[in-house]
Amino acid sequence: MARLFAMAFRTLIDDLHARLDASGFADVRPAFGFVLLAARSHSVTAREIAELTGTSKQAATKLLALMEAGSYLRRVPSSGDGRERPFELTPRGRKLLRRVEAIYRELEAEWARAIGSSGVEGLRSGVTRALHARHGGTLPPLRPTL
Repeated sequence: MARLFAMAFRTLIDDLHARLDASGFADVRPAFGFVLLAARSHSVTAREIAELTGTSKQAATKLLALMEAGSYLRRVPSSGDGRERPFELTPRGRKLLRRVEAIYRELEAEWARAIGSSGVEGLRSGVTRALHARHGGTLPPLRPTL
């Protein structure tokens, strides 16, 4: 089962990035998604991204700089500690996030055509229940490969 989950995950990520590439987002890396989700409602710092991704602050800083260079993020003034350099999504970053969400809906619809909508919902529900049971009622963090 673990092998099948790994193959399914890899397939979904590969399909996502192929479609992003075709949509004009050829520079997007898998780790961008973690930042996009974290920054969709508020600014984020390298420290927060390091905690989220389970990496060093230096690795998170590099990731944020890469996303800033691609015009997905921009620095914003710090509201407190001047050492913190928060980032927020740019219009291009929001466009990328919307495209990612649309592609995931497309991919899920493709799975539903293959195994049925009830099959997709059953899979989602069953895996969620199993993860909650294993992790004390919460979903564990997902760590990216940087």
